Amino acid sequence: MSRQWQLPDNDELEQYAERTHRSLIARLHDWQDQKSWDEFYRSYWRLIYNVATKAGLAPDEAWDVVQETVLSVAKQARRGGYDAQQGSFKNWLWNLTRWRINDQLRKRTGAVDTATDIIDKTADSTDSFSQLWEKEWQENLIKAAAEKVKMQVSPRQFQIFDFYVLKGLPAAEVRRKLGVSLTQVYLAKHRIGSLLRKEISIIQQQGE
Repeated sequence: MSRQWQLPDNDELEQYAERTHRSLIARLHDWQDQKSWDEFYRSYWRLIYNVATKAGLAPDEAWDVVQETVLSVAKQARRGGYDAQQGSFKNWLWNLTRWRINDQLRKRTGAVDTATDIIDKTADSTDSFSQLWEKEWQENLIKAAAEKVKMQVSPRQFQIFDFYVLKGLPAAEVRRKLGVSLTQVYLAKHRIGSLLRKEISIIQQQGE
C-alpha cells in the first residue's frame, strides 16, 4: 500500500511545477533548443509526478523524480537521444522515470539493489507499475493536449468546451451557467474538439 501523503491542491501543484521548471532552466542553461525542452517539460511533468506519488513517494521526492528524469532526458539527447529501434518513446520515458523512482526508494530505505519490486508493491494494488504508467499516460495525453489548446482559443470558448465536453454537463446547463446560446456551445465543441484531436495526435506521434 502507498503511504498517505498530504498532496498539494491543483494551484499549489502548478506553483511547484513552475518552480521546478525555473530550476531546470538554470541547470540546463546551455540547451540547444530551449523551446523544445520547455514543451517537453510542460507535456510530461504531470505524468512523471503523478506516477511517482502513486508509486508511494512523498511530494518532495516526486518533484526530485520530475527534475532528475528531465535531466536524464537532456543528457541522453546530447548523446543522440533514445534509439527508436529499441522501442517507443513512451517506454523509454517509462524506464527513465522508473529508474529515478528507484533512486528515491533506495535513498529512503538505504537499499543497494534495485527497487523495481518495491515499486510494484507500493503502487495501486490492482495495477502493476506498467499498468499504472499506461493509465497515467492516457490521462496525461488529454490534459497536455488541452493545455496547448487552451492557449490557442479565447478563455470563454475553452470554458464552454470544458463544461460541455471535459466535465460532461448537458448543453442546456452550460447555456444557463455561462449565459451563452446553444449554437455557441456546439461551435465551441466542434472547433476546440478539432484542435484537441490534432494536439493529441501530435503527442501520440511523439510517444510511438
